[in-house]
This record gives sequence, C-alpha cells and structure tokens, in this order.
Amino acid sequence: MRPWLADDGALVRVRLIGGRLAADSLAALSSVAQQHGDGDVHLTGRANLQLRGLPHEAGRLPEHVVAAIESTGLLPSRSHELARNVMVSPSTGLVGGRTDLRPVAAELDRLICATPRLAALPGRFLFVLDDGRGDLIDRAPDLGLVVVDAGSAQVRLGGSGWGEVVPLRAAADVLVVLASRFLDLRGESASAAWHVDEVGIPLAAPQARDPRAEVHQAPLPYGPDHVAAPDGVLAPDLVARLTAPGHDLVVTPWRGVLITGGAR
Repeated sequence: MRPWLADDGALVRVRLIGGRLAADSLAALSSVAQQHGDGDVHLTGRANLQLRGLPHEAGRLPEHVVAAIESTGLLPSRSHELARNVMVSPSTGLVGGRTDLRPVAAELDRLICATPRLAALPGRFLFVLDDGRGDLIDRAPDLGLVVVDAGSAQVRLGGSGWGEVVPLRAAADVLVVLASRFLDLRGESASAAWHVDEVGIPLAAPQARDPRAEVHQAPLPYGPDHVAAPDGVLAPDLVARLTAPGHDLVVTPWRGVLITGGAR
C-alpha cells in the first residue's frame, strides 16, 4: 500500500507471519511478479517477500496490481499491512525449541489487525518471537519473546531490555498492550521515534534476564529441507520446485525457504 519507488519501478513488501507461506500462495505471487514486475520473488532478512519492478501511478500501485497481490491471500489487511512485522523461530512446532509458537504468532497477528490504532506502528517496528532455541536471540526487536519453558516466555523490550515472564496464553495480549504504550510515548510529530530503544522511557518495569533466556543457536544450515535462494531471489524455476505437491513452506531470515512437508 506504500510502495518504494526504485529505479526499476515500484517495490512492495509482502509480510509473512513467522515466514509461513502456503505453496499455492507463493505460486500465485510468482505469477503476479511475472505478469506485473521483474519476474522474480525476492526474500528479505526479516523472512518477508518483495516484488520489484511494478508499475505505479502517482506513487501508488494501480488498483488491479493491488488486487492481484491480494488474490494470493498474502494481504489480509490493507489498513494494517505495514504493522505486520512478526519474526518467529522458523522451525518452531516442527523440530526443537521449547514449545510451538505458531499459535502465539497467529494470535498476535489477529490482535494487531483487530486493533485500529496499531495501524500507526512504523513499518520498521519488529516483533521477534524465539521459541527458546536461541536462533533469533541476536535479532534486535522492538518487542519480543524468548520462551523459557513450555508454558511461559520472557518479554523483550527493545534490543537489550527485558520484561516480565508471562504465560504463553497471555503473551500476544501483553505484546499488543506494550505496542500501544509505545505509540503513546512516541507521539505524532515528524521526529517521532521509530523504535522502542529511541523512546527513552521504559514501556514496562525492566527486569533481569531470566537465566533460561540465555540461549543461542546458529542459523539453520542449508540442505535438502532448507533451500537457499541465490542472492535472495526466488526465480520462477525455483518457485516451481518449492511449490511441488505436498510442500508446506517457511521463509527463513537467512534468505532461504524451509520445506516442511512432501517429497523434496
């Protein structure tokens, strides 16, 4: 809804919650890229997708292009698309980790889209949910979670701050309240803060880091299940491979795609 105008045309970002991506949605988005853009789907370091080389009129995409992207199922909210920046441990619920964070991520997305004022979150505002394996612990969030046991997680406040340990069943609600608190503190001036660390006032009472949150895991290695996208590009032939029958997909923050079902 707010394209970036580059030398080769308009660039738009398609946000994925935790990188989760239906194979048919990727195939449909690749068709949009071939029909309207540069032909490729591009991956970002936040496990989102981009389309490049799109047409624009007065700095906006033509409505038929927006509708084509919307038809892929990857634009669930026109009003809140800028705020849906939610990274999640890519393998959560599949292998490893302390719990499955996919339900928490889905509830967080639902609450963001259901809260009108959160449409005002800056496009760079980032939620990072680590399932306790530590693969995203080095990502600097605005708000986030690190799971400390099967039923609870410690809240992250900015890049280095820590909040309380909360039950996972309440975690999405807690993050939405804190995001609203950020909007209260940032103000509405031209110089309003983009990130929690820029506000200068804690969103909640700071806590010591829970020893169980002292975790770290190297990025997921590439292999038959984690397919690297050369230069972060999903060309049509690679999309055809990834969208073979039976495949379920997760875009990873390391510019790859995790195949979680079906024959490789």
